[in-house]
Amino acid sequence: MAGILALVLAYLIGGIPFGYLLVKFTTGADVRASGSGNIGATNVLRTTGRGVAVAVLILDIAKGFFAVWLAAYLTDGSPFWTSAAALAVMAGHAYPVFLGFKGGKAVASFIGAFLYLTPLPLVAVLIVFVITVAVTRYISAGSILAAATFPLGVWLILHPPAPVLLASLVAAAFIVYRHKSNLERLHAGTESVFIWKKSTAKPFEAHNYRRG
Repeated sequence: MAGILALVLAYLIGGIPFGYLLVKFTTGADVRASGSGNIGATNVLRTTGRGVAVAVLILDIAKGFFAVWLAAYLTDGSPFWTSAAALAVMAGHAYPVFLGFKGGKAVASFIGAFLYLTPLPLVAVLIVFVITVAVTRYISAGSILAAATFPLGVWLILHPPAPVLLASLVAAAFIVYRHKSNLERLHAGTESVFIWKKSTAKPFEAHNYRRG
């Protein structure tokens, strides 16, 4: 029962839509009506500004970490249940019950969850992410490449229990899947580049290009 409770709580924690809530609280706007329509930090940055975006990023990472920590606490550190909780908190962020099951791409909650579960491999792929974004200026490219290399990093660095390795594979595949529209735009050359400031596009323009 403790394991099932941990999964339910992880999903509900993941479903807390910090991007939606903070934008609504600070500006009164619905972040889903601007930019890509995503509730994650990247779209918050483009549509609202740096301060709110950083707060969203930190909170989304924190909820991933907390959900897995809580699962470890409830299940005496069971690799199976903590690994399952990592996937559940990502699912909660991507498909939140509080927003009609339409959420973000789960990158930040992925970072938080595996920061607890597999910290060294996570740091390794974050370096991959930073280098990729610095070279290409595409957040999506960095996210996809980092996720794709993550299971290999987990295996090479940790040689973890089977549930942890399986969770890393599923999580990586999930991140890549959530970025399928970005992959299409990258291939077409229409993906928007990363700019560390609020977008200056008009609301109609921002809503139309559907990035991130």
